[in-house]
Amino acid sequence: MKLSELILKEAMDLSLQTSEKNETLYHLANNFAKTGLLTNVDSYVEKLKAREAEFTTGVGDEIAIPHAQDASIKKPAIIMGRSDKGIDWNSFDGQPAKLLFMIAAPEGGGEHLKALASLSKVLLIPEAKAELLAASNADQVVDIFDKYDESEGSKINSNNESKEEVIDKEINNSTSTPSPIIAEDKPYILAVTACPTGIAHTFMAEEKLKQAAKLAGYPIKVETNGQSGVGNRLTKTDIDKATAIIVAADKQVEMARFNGKPVIITKVSDGINKADNLVERASKADAPIYHAENTDDDNSEDIENESLGRKFYKHLMNGVSHMLPFVVAGGILIAISFFWGINSSNPEDPSYNAIAQTLMVLGKLSFAMMLPILAGFIGKSIADRPGLVIGLMGGIFANPGIIADFGGGVGIFKGAVPSGFLGALIAGFLAGGIVWFLRKITNWMPKSLDGLKPIFIFPVLGVLIMGILMLFVINGPMGAIMSSLTGAISSIPREWTIILGFVVGAMMSIDMGGPINKAAYVTGTALVTAGGAAGSNVMAAVMVGGMVPPLAIAIAATIKKNLWPAEQRNSALVNYVMGAAFITEGAIPFAAANPLKVIPSLAFGAGVAGALSMLFKCYSLVPHGGIFAVAAGGVTNPLMFLLAWLIGGLVGAGLLIVTLSRKNIK
Repeated sequence: MKLSELILKEAMDLSLQTSEKNETLYHLANNFAKTGLLTNVDSYVEKLKAREAEFTTGVGDEIAIPHAQDASIKKPAIIMGRSDKGIDWNSFDGQPAKLLFMIAAPEGGGEHLKALASLSKVLLIPEAKAELLAASNADQVVDIFDKYDESEGSKINSNNESKEEVIDKEINNSTSTPSPIIAEDKPYILAVTACPTGIAHTFMAEEKLKQAAKLAGYPIKVETNGQSGVGNRLTKTDIDKATAIIVAADKQVEMARFNGKPVIITKVSDGINKADNLVERASKADAPIYHAENTDDDNSEDIENESLGRKFYKHLMNGVSHMLPFVVAGGILIAISFFWGINSSNPEDPSYNAIAQTLMVLGKLSFAMMLPILAGFIGKSIADRPGLVIGLMGGIFANPGIIADFGGGVGIFKGAVPSGFLGALIAGFLAGGIVWFLRKITNWMPKSLDGLKPIFIFPVLGVLIMGILMLFVINGPMGAIMSSLTGAISSIPREWTIILGFVVGAMMSIDMGGPINKAAYVTGTALVTAGGAAGSNVMAAVMVGGMVPPLAIAIAATIKKNLWPAEQRNSALVNYVMGAAFITEGAIPFAAANPLKVIPSLAFGAGVAGALSMLFKCYSLVPHGGIFAVAAGGVTNPLMFLLAWLIGGLVGAGLLIVTLSRKNIK
């Protein structure tokens, strides 16, 4: 669909009198509503505000492109506004926005993504922007977009091929004679653009780089890693023929394919603001050679202005995102096994059932993979495949069950202390350091042995070093921290049951699978064992507290859909099931995105649920299962237990809505 077909002339305002962002959003949305294509202004504006909270839509150069989807929108449209004075839009270049293009799309549709891509390209054409600033009426605006919009394809030859198609054909056909568009003596530049949301800045950077290359007379091909997927993907032939590659990205993109090529790694905003400089550097191959399995300083020095915190977050999230499916699978399978009875997986129990035992074993095996996968993929994010192997083994060395099964009670391993989640976290980052160290000490080796390093030298020495460090250096202190946390819980007088319930419930929500969570869970499990047939009220409080964070996330997303971006919304609703199954880790991605606002809300809701569980005198006979354990008779006073869970979830959801709805959420 061409942009001129989306521009809504009836809602356009070329003489905006508003002075503030939210006021402008409401004004343009009201204009949109007057056309009959929007039925709920408040709902749509809330979605627009939520999008601004994620990342400003002020793309710079006096342009802003607010955009959102909403169920009350009947038809996709673009509503334009123009301000002579400009409106502060928190643009990354600091300039006020004079040209505003509000993109509206029905919920679930992808029209706004395509519109954003096309609109971004047109607005980066200087002549188009100048004419839009000078246009005197809506018809002229539509004519300008008709003139410059190439979304249907700009054809340049008798075969009706676009410029990009001609360039690709010349590059990919090594036997053909190069056309004037790409000469053999000219550098050929590749680029990849990507921003966290994969929308406006991705395509703005693409167009700026293309403009800079065209002005310099160099052919260029740009791959976009947008929300709708990878566009204009770089081929192996492209990469082989490239002089250099520019990676202007604020999120992880596929890098191994660039092995051995000069690569400039920078921010997506530099692809917009420093396109000329980047193209000039690429044309001279003025960049470090990228090594797919190398994290040495000659690559990292070019990641401009990337903080240590941002690097840590990217590596951590790579581990967490790969870990979660194992947690979900394990938790659900274990919970389902309780349908045949709490002890039905035990061959020595009268209620034994072979299906229940199978589900329990499979679930435990899936859970056992949680720590190795977390550590392994943190290591891979830092040091590619060698980091995966070494990190994965570090996660295994931190696993209590595996240490017990393999030498945990004999010889030098007698009394070995597992470090659990905290140890696995350290192991992941340690893997990156070990690979870096091994590369440094093997630099003297001849290049003919380079192929031997990643498949023999690094794995063998890396696993050996990791094992020694984890078993004899890391596990002890980390295990002591876990023991201290567990002891602190046990020291709370049992008569203070409500306070104890609040504490252990809140602890389950603070780090969701981390050492604080595990300390509360281990204590609850130990007390279940000690309580025998009577079970444990602490375990009940622990379990209900761990069930609250996913429930609160899901309720908040149901009541106020714009708390999280569209791509996270479905995951938020899945948390109903994860909360019911006592899989606290389902809330991790949402807590990690904004920990200072999310975690306190979840912890308070979980604490309330734990305190109520104690007040209602609920006891748990089992250490896991959630509502499946309740259904199987594993929790006493089951109705009040579920009530405590629901109240805690509602309290947490209410706090989330209040805290995340405030302005300036980053």
